[in-house]
Amino acid sequence: MRRRLPVSLALGWRDLKGGARRLRIFVACLALGVAAIAGVGSLAAAVRAGIAADARTLLGGDLELRLAHREIAPEQRSFLVERAQVSEVAQLRAMARRPDNEARRLVELKAVDAAYPLAGSVHLAPSLSLGEALGKVDGWGLLAERSLLDRLGIGVGDEVLIGEGRYVLRAVLEREPDRGVQAFFGPRALVALESLPGTGLLQPGSLIYRHYRLAVLPPETPEAVAEALERRFPDAAWRVRRLDEAAPGLQRFVTRTELYLTLVALSALLVGGLGVAHAISAWLETRTQTIAILKSLGAGRGTVLSAYAAQAGLFAAIGIAIGLGLGAALPWLAAGPLGERLGVEVRPALYPAPLGLAALFGALTAALFTLWPLARAAAIPPATLFRDLVAPMAARPTGRRLAALAAIGLALAGLLVASASDWKIALGFGAGAAAAVLVFRLAAALMAALASRAPRLPKPAWRLAVANLHRPGAATPSAVLSLGLGITVMTTVLLVEGSLKTEIERTLPAAAPTFYFIDIQPAQREEFRALLAGWPGASGYDEVPMLRGRITRLKDVPVERVAVPAEFEWVLQGDRGITWAADPPAGTRIVEGRWWEANHSGPLLVSLDAEIAAGFGLRIGDTVSVNVLGRELTAEIANLREVDWNQLGINFVMVFSPGALQSAPQMALATIRVPPGEEDALERAVGARFANISAIRVAEALQTMARILSGVGQAVQAVAGVTLAAGLLVLAGVAAALRRRRIYEAVVLKVLGATRADLFRALLAEHAMIGLAAAAVAAPLGTAAAYAVIRMAMELPFRFTLLPVLLTVILSISFATIFGIGGSLRAVAAKAAPYLRAP
Repeated sequence: MRRRLPVSLALGWRDLKGGARRLRIFVACLALGVAAIAGVGSLAAAVRAGIAADARTLLGGDLELRLAHREIAPEQRSFLVERAQVSEVAQLRAMARRPDNEARRLVELKAVDAAYPLAGSVHLAPSLSLGEALGKVDGWGLLAERSLLDRLGIGVGDEVLIGEGRYVLRAVLEREPDRGVQAFFGPRALVALESLPGTGLLQPGSLIYRHYRLAVLPPETPEAVAEALERRFPDAAWRVRRLDEAAPGLQRFVTRTELYLTLVALSALLVGGLGVAHAISAWLETRTQTIAILKSLGAGRGTVLSAYAAQAGLFAAIGIAIGLGLGAALPWLAAGPLGERLGVEVRPALYPAPLGLAALFGALTAALFTLWPLARAAAIPPATLFRDLVAPMAARPTGRRLAALAAIGLALAGLLVASASDWKIALGFGAGAAAAVLVFRLAAALMAALASRAPRLPKPAWRLAVANLHRPGAATPSAVLSLGLGITVMTTVLLVEGSLKTEIERTLPAAAPTFYFIDIQPAQREEFRALLAGWPGASGYDEVPMLRGRITRLKDVPVERVAVPAEFEWVLQGDRGITWAADPPAGTRIVEGRWWEANHSGPLLVSLDAEIAAGFGLRIGDTVSVNVLGRELTAEIANLREVDWNQLGINFVMVFSPGALQSAPQMALATIRVPPGEEDALERAVGARFANISAIRVAEALQTMARILSGVGQAVQAVAGVTLAAGLLVLAGVAAALRRRRIYEAVVLKVLGATRADLFRALLAEHAMIGLAAAAVAAPLGTAAAYAVIRMAMELPFRFTLLPVLLTVILSISFATIFGIGGSLRAVAAKAAPYLRAP
């Protein structure tokens, strides 16, 4: 015996036949938002999967030990060799130059031993073994990226000077397995570790990182070796990295980028939710007579609600499935270009977690935006439903269903906060989105109220346009809200990107020094200072001693056991630059405590960045311990100072009192500003007299930052474009839903003497006013959001640019007009006779 469907489902299925196409906008809006969230999450998961799969290659082995300034002790090396195959790599920055000294370029120099690489392989052009490429045959060999060849104007077989060493370029370095991401300051140059002493770069205090990669020998395991190292050498200054930390910088970049893209994608889903609500409302409007008949025949609220909720659920499932399919396909489409940019293999696959999260966001959004119109239709009495088109009743759902709406809204907000890597940013986004919806709703209500009170206009087309803004069932609320939210997101993105671009390309270069000079040895400081002091037009010379140290304890608590806010984790990750001074550095602003006496000779004191101290919960009198060259030093916090990191001058998180650090091997760091056009000459002069000193051009570093920003900006713009597309879909849905009513209105007006031109002008004016209203709200709202992002999240000066705002107004009016008229052209073109003859 065949089982029958429940009455509500049977009614819903029967009523759906022949009318499914009316819910296409419902499906499209939901699919677009879900696709954006699923795509962002799937792509981030594919990048993480690539990092995890290639972790051993990216790390260079099973474990890595990193030290600053020095090598490991013989006893430590013996301990490692007993348990693993060891490869040593030294990394530093140096100047590569042609023998004629006419062309120079800062490079990220990597010196490797014969065991390198323990994992993966080096790709060269022409193809050579690493031993052949780096060996000493008529000089030591050099491998370099093509950008260095282009900058120096050299080719394979030419000679290159690095420090005091002479190298022969043997091949182009196309790929190194442990590179991860592209270098920030310069191209990669690869040399043999044995050749490094001949460069003269290995000076006391020089900024050199030593990496010891371990391929653990059976039966040992990486975990066991790491634990044995901690027990045997508890005070060692090295940082141990495991496979799950193979590319920490890249992982942080992916996580942060995913967060921002997901929030923008959620904007698209929010706008799409408005389309869902309008599509359901429009669908129920066409079913008004059916609902009234069902309720007159005894169908209860629950039956009606269940019947149409089943319809909404079916189409929500279709929209979510389409969105998940589109989002899941994104890793396959973007794997190649993204992998080249990030330097890792992106691994496309179906990732259940981001797809499940996107589906959950989609389901909650669909439920939130469909329950209100469904509950309203179920709550209206049968007699009212028959006249609802001409005299809408302000019915409200029951308290139970209002509670259900509130629960769904809270669940959506909770999911947003719980799934975000930074709950504060997610919470701020949620509050901002809710405020934006309220503002646009109020703007639409104000517009309708003003239109209803407008004086009688002389032109019939204008009178009709104004009347359309406030009549029952007008498109004004949905159109202003959906278009306004989409344009607000786009305005925010454009203003944030424009402000950052202005800061990096104009403001920072104007205030920043021209050069950073590093690795200045103590014996060179006087001669170097004299050279720069006599340089024509040079100004703003600043010089400080510097060492690298790793923070190990805060208030005598190991940093591994200290919980710090995500925005300050970078301070504890790796080594920090530290300096010391008898007097406060120029421009220092003490906000708490006081500076030590110039002749201070007591216990070690430290001046700390006030904002970072607050993030760590540190106060005056607390202690900070730092490991410097294998020795742990503990200092008491004497004062907190304000540090402006945006000026790109010499700044440090920690400035110590003189004393214990002064006798340590050290180097100096200097900055200077020179007139435009003098950069090459000064660089050549420094290189001719100080082969070990490296020059970092700030402008080139800023250009690299701008390229990174541009890549992220393009991704954010693409997702913001999805939000705008969702808004346009809602507009199209509003126009489609009103088409039937527009046709009958047009017929009546034509009978009364209106022409097609009159009707077209009325539609043009109506939608232009809607677009203008949306733009009038979106422009200041988007500007305020961009200001909040730049000033509060990024702590940078906000640079307002007029072009994005003008673009907002133009887009708003154009899109509202095009999509509004496009959906109503059929009404304008409709002939009156067929409708007048219709029964």
